[in-house]
Amino acid sequence: MHKTYFWAVPNRSMPRDLLELRRVRRDSRCRRSHSLVRHFLVAGFCAGVLCACADVNIPEYRRPDSPAKSSWSRPPETSVSASDTITPDWWKEFQNPYLDTLINKAITGNFDLKILAARIQVASAQIGEARAGALPTLDAGAGASFEKSTGQKFSKQFNLGTQVNWDIDIWGKVEKGVQAQTAEYRASEADWRAGYLTLVSDVSTTYFQILQFQEQIDQQQQTLDKNKQILAIYEAMVQNGLLPNTRVLQQRAEIHRLTNDLLELHRLRDLADNALATLTGESAGTFKVPAAHLQQTVQLPTVPAGLPSQLLKRRPDVVAAEYRVLEAYELVGQAKLAQLPSISLTGRGGSSSFALLDLLKSFTFGFLPSINFPILDPSVKARVKTSEAQTQVAEQQYRRTVIGAFEEVENALVNLDAHKKQKIELQQQVDHLKVIAVQIEAQLKEGVVSQLEVFENQRTLLAAQLALLANHQQILSDTVTLYKTLGGGWPIVEVRNASQ
Repeated sequence: MHKTYFWAVPNRSMPRDLLELRRVRRDSRCRRSHSLVRHFLVAGFCAGVLCACADVNIPEYRRPDSPAKSSWSRPPETSVSASDTITPDWWKEFQNPYLDTLINKAITGNFDLKILAARIQVASAQIGEARAGALPTLDAGAGASFEKSTGQKFSKQFNLGTQVNWDIDIWGKVEKGVQAQTAEYRASEADWRAGYLTLVSDVSTTYFQILQFQEQIDQQQQTLDKNKQILAIYEAMVQNGLLPNTRVLQQRAEIHRLTNDLLELHRLRDLADNALATLTGESAGTFKVPAAHLQQTVQLPTVPAGLPSQLLKRRPDVVAAEYRVLEAYELVGQAKLAQLPSISLTGRGGSSSFALLDLLKSFTFGFLPSINFPILDPSVKARVKTSEAQTQVAEQQYRRTVIGAFEEVENALVNLDAHKKQKIELQQQVDHLKVIAVQIEAQLKEGVVSQLEVFENQRTLLAAQLALLANHQQILSDTVTLYKTLGGGWPIVEVRNASQ
């Protein structure tokens, strides 16, 4: 085959004006090329300057300032710290095997606790989702097109293509997102511990209330029987003209009141059984706690108050609130890093053919690196401001949780101290009434007093014993609340940034 080559060299025979025209065109092309290069460099320089002016200073995380407290208003019963005495299974200090069984059953079957556990799994999966932002992505696809126009032949075309894209995390934006999601994961774990502690406390107090209701029902029934005996005596005295009929009517009204109170106690007992069934994961109406004497089957443990500084690191709700402050810090850092340029690498490959069998005979490949300068993206700046505002919200929520925790501990200490002092007075009242009951029984045998006075004293004694029983249940509930407010035996947690 004969080939002809044309050499772009000046021809001496060409006219001088034609040579000058070529030179002018060549110089013009060079000037345009240099101008484009200059514009590109200027644009890149301006973008770099603008990005350099962006605030990308990420402060090191520190726990937010919160109301300080060095001691409690009520001194603890023992000088031992809470961390040395409160264990994760603190409810065993009540020495009630049936309560241990109920709590173990609730931990296994309670649906609120299962929901919190499922949220931990969601937060764990979201960590992987955030980490996937730093990995390359691969897309592949295939297609075909068929066309037929009037007066034209039927045409068909087949294509196959793939694309790989990788956004390089050179500034650590993705890593900040991973750290933020990790903080949320830790907060979800603390939420579960807080739910666990609330569940154990609710089961314990509900069980104590059921035992109190049952014992009140028994004593209320005894009081009702005594009043019916008193009514019989009044009716006999009225028949003999010793008492007016109004006294009988008053006693009957008292019996109606006691009967109504007894029905109310049965109602409260059934509702408490239903609540306990739900806490343990069973259907309401199918659960019944066996009768037992509260004062004989549940022991009162000694709970130390601990130190306020330990409370901030041990209480799960406070720990969860602090982790969410850390999460907000990480999101602020991620938003600030988004102001910096991003680099992405894109690779493309594919094939196209009019025949399906020829589709794999030839391929086209391409590689496209790119850099993106977020110069005029208002959403980037807005995201920084939004993240900083959300940090303020998280810090205020943390402070509110801390101040609320201090109040709960103080209230538990005040209630426990007051109810224990009241127990001393109620116990002395019951003891005195018992002495009086013995003396009146002796006087009855000697004929000094009537049977009516014996019944009246027994009714007064039963009322005092009911008050002492209610006080005992209050002390037990206060103890449970104190265990809960002190963190329930969970270990101390130090919240810090992953890079610290």
